Order: sequence, then C-alpha cells, then structure tokens
Amino acid sequence: MAAANCLLTEDQFLCSICLDVFNNPVSTPCGHNFCKTCITTHWDTNVPCQCPNCNKVFYTRPELFVNTFISEMAAQFRQSAQQKASSSSSEQQVSKPGDVPCDICAGTKLKALKSCLVCLVSYCETHLEPHLTKPGLKRHQLIDPVENLEGRMCLKHDKLLELFCKTDQTGVCMLCTDHKTHDVVPLKEEYEGKKAELGKTKVKMQQMIQKRRLKIDEIKRSVKLSAKDADREIADGVQVFTALKESVERSQAELMDTIKEKQRKTEKQAEGFIKELEQEISELKKRSTELEQLSRSEDHLHLLQSSVSLNTAPPTKDWTKVSILPPSHVGTVRRAVNELEDTINKQMQTLFARVELQRVQQYAVDVTLDPDTAHPKLILSDDGKQVKRGDVKKNLPNNPERFDYCVNVLAKQGFSSGRFYFEVQVKGKTKWTVGVVGESINRKGNITPSLQNGFWTVSLRNNNEYYALADPAVCLSLESQPETVGVFVDFKEGLVTFYDVDAPDVICSFSGSTFSEKLYPFFNPGPNHDGQNSAPLIISPVNC
Repeated sequence: MAAANCLLTEDQFLCSICLDVFNNPVSTPCGHNFCKTCITTHWDTNVPCQCPNCNKVFYTRPELFVNTFISEMAAQFRQSAQQKASSSSSEQQVSKPGDVPCDICAGTKLKALKSCLVCLVSYCETHLEPHLTKPGLKRHQLIDPVENLEGRMCLKHDKLLELFCKTDQTGVCMLCTDHKTHDVVPLKEEYEGKKAELGKTKVKMQQMIQKRRLKIDEIKRSVKLSAKDADREIADGVQVFTALKESVERSQAELMDTIKEKQRKTEKQAEGFIKELEQEISELKKRSTELEQLSRSEDHLHLLQSSVSLNTAPPTKDWTKVSILPPSHVGTVRRAVNELEDTINKQMQTLFARVELQRVQQYAVDVTLDPDTAHPKLILSDDGKQVKRGDVKKNLPNNPERFDYCVNVLAKQGFSSGRFYFEVQVKGKTKWTVGVVGESINRKGNITPSLQNGFWTVSLRNNNEYYALADPAVCLSLESQPETVGVFVDFKEGLVTFYDVDAPDVICSFSGSTFSEKLYPFFNPGPNHDGQNSAPLIISPVNC
C-alpha cells in the first residue's frame, strides 16, 4: 500500500469540486470520484445530473456508492498531508497583530501570503498551493495579503476597485460611469502620490517631535539651572544675613562697652567727689571739736588767743555748683547706629557685589584670540590667551576680518543668544580697552567706539583714568584700580556689565541694548609707551 501511495500524485486525492482531499469519496457511473457532499450538492442545484469532469448526462439520478479503495488512500494521503502541513506550518510565520491571517487555517492562524480577488479569501503558503497549480485557479488574480477584501470590490458591479475618484475621495471600478466627469486616476498612482505625501508629513511630524523633545530638554535644563540658582541664592542669603548678624552683634558689643565705660567714668568721678566731701567733713568735725573744747576753757587769755584761728571754718569747696548727672547715651546710641549703618552698607555692597559676580561667573565661556582679526602689530601667544603690542608691523593678508588701522583683535568665539562671561587680566598696564562688539563692525581705517557703532567697551588711559566707550567718553570713578576685568553679557536683558573681579565691584553697566547680531569679545592692549605698557592682556581662567 505504501508503494502504491508513492506512485499516486496529489491531484488524484483532490475533489475537483472543493479542491480539497476527498472526504467520504463516491464514484459516479462514468468512473469519476467526488466527495459525497460535493457531488450531491452539485446535482441538487443542476438539472439534469451531469458529471463535472466529463460532462456525461444522467437523466436518472445515479445511486452513489462509497469507493472504499479511494477512501482508504485519501485517508492515508490526508494524514501525510497533515504531517507535511504541520511541518510547513512550523516554518511559516504565525499571524501576529498587524498581519493579515489566513482565512482557511483552523486553530492557529498562519500569516497570509496572498489574497485572491476572485475568491475574496486570504491564503497562507500551504492553502495557496491550489491557486499556483490548478489551471482553473491560476486565472484568479492574486495580490499581496490585505484585510477586508469585500471592501475592495465594487458593490454595484462586483469588480475590483482599480481606480480612485479624487473628486469624491473614493475607490471606483472600471464600470462606474457615475464618475466619468470626475478627476479619476489609477488607484496605484494615487496610492504612490499619497504615500509620498504621507512620507513628507511623517518627516514633518518627526521634526515636530524632535523640536518638542529638544524643548523638553531645554525646559529640564532650565529647571535644573533654576534649582542651582535657588541653592546659590539660599547660600548667598545665608552668607549675607550671617555677615549682617555678625556686624550687628559686634556693634552691639561695642555700644555696650562704650556705655559701660561712661558709667565707670561717672562712678569714678562720684567716688572722687565723695572722698573730698568726706575729707572736708572730717576737717569740719575736727574744728567743731576744738571749738567745743575752747568754749569750755576757763583760761581767758587762751580762749581769746585761740578764737582768732578757730573762729573761722577751714577752707572748703563750693559744692553748690558740683553735681553728678547720669550720662546721656542717646548720642552714643545714635553714633553707634550711624556707624553700624555705614559698616553694614559697605559690607552689603561688597557682599552683593561678590554674590552678583559669583552668579555671572557660572556663565563663563572659553575664549581664544582670533589671529585672522589681529592687527599686524599685535603679538598673540601660541595658546591664543595673551596679546600685546609689538613694534614691527608684520606682513599679513589684509583679509576682510582683520583690523588694518586700529590695533585691535577679536575672539574666535561669537555668541548670539543666552548669557556669557569672560575675564581679562589687565595688571601692570597703563592703557587698554576690553569689551564686546557686533560682528558687522567696521574693521578698516580709524574707528570710533560707540554704542551706535556696535561697541560696548571700557578703557584705561593715562594709568588711572577709566572711561566707558569713547564717543561720548564717560569718565568712571573707581575706588581701586582693577587688575582683572570681568565682562558679562545677557542677550535677553540687553545688558553688558563690567566687573572689578578682585574688589569685587561693578565698574559700569550698559542696559537697554538691542543685540541684533553675534557679539565677539574685543581686546586692545594699547601702545607700549617705551615699555611702560608692555604687559599683555591675558584671558584668564574663571575661578567661581
């Protein structure tokens, strides 16, 4: 039996009506085999009875008998086919969410390989086999697997929706005459166009998503920076109020010492007065005793002679003009309060200046000098952190960025938003200019620094004269000569502030500016003045 089974083909075990392996096979008088249910149903709907294979007509409906041989062979083939299908199923992909499942698979649904537009059924690889081998099924139109096949057929004409009406935004078939005057294009053409459009929209959406993610990161950074600022503010507040408390306690102790010292002086003066009064009382008592004794004397001569010296009181002070007044501490308290106010004001100014400087120092940036902008007489260090005036004009390309008359140089780094800060050491110099300038400033010929020309600078002249800008020049009154100058820029606030880092103190500040372009750090070391101003300007590391 096994040998015979090997000689039989798969087609010999398939019913020509259902195209599946025989189930309860029967034979017709003409010798062809069918599933009993299939041939019975076929004859129930067709009169007269006719063989589906050879078309032989039976005017009298034949009596059907089970073909035991075919039945046994079909059972074996079915078992073999099931084993084969089971093995094939293990190799095929099981349908997952988003996949089109096979409509024929019972139990576990496999992923469909194709959909038939005639059968309106989706098939996995195993159940697609008849459509690839049977002549009648080969003519069916197969497409990539899709769901809802019924929705792809024209309900009016039972034809595939191969066209798309752009006017009504709906699929139509070749026989739909209602859309003749509409803008109708091939479905695939509209699909490709819409797919490309959706692709662009997807890219746009991804860009929008990315922008929002960047905004989220920006907000998170702002929150972290705000928390950092809050911690710094708390620490600064503690520092300020601790210093204030110490000043008040120190002034209170000094006031108490002053008042106590006044009281000690008053007590000492009172002790002196009391001692003098007691001494006078003692003298007066002595004289009174002598007078008492003399008044009882019987010696007339002695009484007369002694009465001359004893008849007057001993010398004493006029105590009517002497008094001890409690010292008034109103003036003392007022002077102490005034002194405390002056001390606190100075301390607060110093503390606030230090706190403000520490706050802006957190925006420190790394700045290096740009040799392409340096005047040919300037000498730059190899690391780009120092610049001084030389005596020889170097032969350098006169590129548009280079200063050719004013002995200036800019930094490589430009800034167009946010905040930034840098420091410049000016120690040992008698003349210099530092600050920031706009990217579009004039770099050729004589230049007048001014706000209108895009300059925000501070200068030292004649060793001890400080100026803000040059046109018009604003003279600055500084308590000390800065050795390191800090420069802070806030784009949002339109603010440029210069600091004496060592004091610490604010040198000057430009507010209300509008920055419409990049700003670059600006440096001019000034002339040598016979070596008196030979020290370089040095871009210093910021120590917060």
